[in-house]
Amino acid sequence: MSDIFSTGKRSSIMANIHGCNTKPEVLVRKFLFSNGFRYRINVKKLPGKPDIVLTKYRTVIFVNGCFWHGHMCKRGHLPSSNMVFWKEKISRNKLRDDKNQDLLIKLGWKVVIIWQCEISNVEKRKMRLENLLIELKSDNP
Repeated sequence: MSDIFSTGKRSSIMANIHGCNTKPEVLVRKFLFSNGFRYRINVKKLPGKPDIVLTKYRTVIFVNGCFWHGHMCKRGHLPSSNMVFWKEKISRNKLRDDKNQDLLIKLGWKVVIIWQCEISNVEKRKMRLENLLIELKSDNP
């Protein structure tokens, strides 16, 4: 099946996809801030430029989109067109993510990943973010 958009239109659509300040990231940041956590965002000095950095807790949080990071859920499936390209693209993303997480752990950071599907509706979001609070407070003062 071919693309329903022209090459120029598809290029324009893809160019408008941004990696920072996505809706899931903003939801997590607002939750953390409302619960008294202070953080930095997209710290370039750390491997992978984590979405949220909680220096006091020595924790970084990645809020990953299921499609772009190859999560095994409904949202993470590959498109049926141009499968070779997408399979290679997503596998490179996963390898890069693994490498960055390993580097962060070696540097002494705790790595937390929140998947887009985990916060896609109110019930799931409430449960995942409450678990995030438990994770953050369990290892730290």
